[in-house]
Amino acid sequence: HLLPLKRLSASIVALTLGLLVPVTSAQPAPQAGDPPQPGASAKDTLADGPQVFISTAQKFRMVPIKGLDRPFSLVFLPDGDMLITERVGRLRIVKNGLVDPQPISGIPPVLDLRLKGLQDLALHPRYAENKLVYFTYYKPRPGEKDVATAVLARGRFDGNHALTDVRDLFVSDAWCASPSAARIAFARDGKIFLAIGVPIRGRAGTAQPDDSQLPGNDVGKVLRLNDDGTIPSDNPFAGKPGYKPEIYALGIRNSLGLVIHPQTGELWEHENGPMGGDEINIIKPGRNYGWPIISYGRAYNGDLTGDTSGPTSEQHQMPGMEEPFLIWVPSIAPSGLAFYTGEQFPAWKGNIFVGGMRGMVLQRIVLNAKGMPILRENLLTEIKQRIRDVRQGPDGLLYVLTDETKGALLRLEPVGGEGSSGK
Repeated sequence: HLLPLKRLSASIVALTLGLLVPVTSAQPAPQAGDPPQPGASAKDTLADGPQVFISTAQKFRMVPIKGLDRPFSLVFLPDGDMLITERVGRLRIVKNGLVDPQPISGIPPVLDLRLKGLQDLALHPRYAENKLVYFTYYKPRPGEKDVATAVLARGRFDGNHALTDVRDLFVSDAWCASPSAARIAFARDGKIFLAIGVPIRGRAGTAQPDDSQLPGNDVGKVLRLNDDGTIPSDNPFAGKPGYKPEIYALGIRNSLGLVIHPQTGELWEHENGPMGGDEINIIKPGRNYGWPIISYGRAYNGDLTGDTSGPTSEQHQMPGMEEPFLIWVPSIAPSGLAFYTGEQFPAWKGNIFVGGMRGMVLQRIVLNAKGMPILRENLLTEIKQRIRDVRQGPDGLLYVLTDETKGALLRLEPVGGEGSSGK
């Protein structure tokens, strides 16, 4: 079920649970943030040509663009080309609907292990003038084969096959030895948000799964930075003893979706939960989002110690901690988040789109006039691909990345009228 929680008391949520429209969902996974299972991406199971699908609101065609290896994020250049990150540490360009076989040079060495590697991607708001491309990657710790930390970096794209003037802008205090994620989003004022997840498991000398409540590190936090990587003086915890000044919000588990709401300018984030309890949050400055103290997910094997990346209590609410906007039970392991504002799919305008990795789904979430979720629809379930990212293109189409070794960029195009059916 998809549960709306914002502005609702616990009693209302309990009553609402039985009223929401159920849809077919994937079975709950043992651990929602884990890397791909080897069997799921060992071969190319995606059809080569276009396929037509029928949504309850909009008939659409999926056009696959192949030639990617575990793609993570994409951005659109002003000339219509696209840049795509691959976790292995490659930056690729898509021109005229084809993946250029030559990667873009300039990406520093990454640790591609257990979800880490080269991850998110964003263009500077003044990219047309400065050509600056921002990205996150996991920087290996010298002398250790499996420990790395999230880094915000940038380079200047030459328009061909090279990033120049590449440098690390912010190296986080988040050294971890198991899966973690780092997403970025530019705010309207030009500041950049960086969300860093907790590791799934910890060990001595590295970040721990329950570090998100500790104010002295960057694990399980949303950070706010200037576009040069320095720390804004008006951050909510700047000058507060014991707190890292870059922290904007804390109590986050593992953020795999981070976007600015196109109308309100608010920061929206979603994260993977343990055994259910995936959630979307509207991030406010200085707020605590509760992990691992409160969660709608369940502890693995009943372990409430926090050592196995489960919650440390069975509570859903607690004073001083924010409840999510909505949750998923069972988990779909969400990744990628987009608000649709285009004209190509009129029936989808104002909807939220979320990728699902464990769920192997692109989920459409419909909001009512008050901005509350009232319906969801699972799309692309037939192709059985883990969905890593979803973005709206400048052409008003939707673009989706599959999290597979034989990965692909999927372009979604309208076919016929709204709610039409047939081939």
